[in-house]
Amino acid sequence: MKVLLIEDSSSLRRSLAAGLRNLGFTIDETGDGSDGLSMVLTGDYDVIVLDIMLPSLDGLTVLKTLRQNKLDTRVLLLSAKSEPEDRVKGLLTGADDYLTKPFSFEELHARLLSLLRRGTLRREIDKIEINGLTLDMQLKTLRFETKFIDLTPNEYKIVECLFTNQNTIVTAEKLSEHIAGQYDAISKNSIEAHLSSARKKTKVAGSLLPIVTKRGFGYMVIQ
Repeated sequence: MKVLLIEDSSSLRRSLAAGLRNLGFTIDETGDGSDGLSMVLTGDYDVIVLDIMLPSLDGLTVLKTLRQNKLDTRVLLLSAKSEPEDRVKGLLTGADDYLTKPFSFEELHARLLSLLRRGTLRREIDKIEINGLTLDMQLKTLRFETKFIDLTPNEYKIVECLFTNQNTIVTAEKLSEHIAGQYDAISKNSIEAHLSSARKKTKVAGSLLPIVTKRGFGYMVIQ
């Protein structure tokens, strides 16, 4: 799942981004309202975590512009204001949820999962099964029959991206974006290393990872 985090507190933003990445989310982040709006309008996100108090452009203006452009991406507003009228204003502007600071990381994670389960999700399925392997996109797990395969977050993201794009060649650039986000990158050598590790773990579980390399083009799932 791809999340855009727009929060001006660098310490909070780094902490949330690190925690979500460890849980398997793909994160883009910024601390500026104008930059955040540009990322919203040009990117493709499952959820946006949006602070209200931002430099250059406040969060409510970002949210209003997003809705005016007919974007229905789920938005979780963050605010230090806890008065009912502030919450109501945020929800009426177009937010899907509202979280008051300070909050626990566990609550933020739970609210994100709740938003991802609502209405217009980009994925209409939670599980993909290929040759006895089951990818669970809610639990973020891969198993062969009853044996769970202990993938790292990056290994899981590669498998998820390829499993959800069956019968399609996926480039190294697209995999990099799925792993690191639109504004960061990882090398092809790193992708190859993650894939090699995932293949070995799958083999230990008694199966083969159905991913092949198309030299000069990218990677593909075969059945």
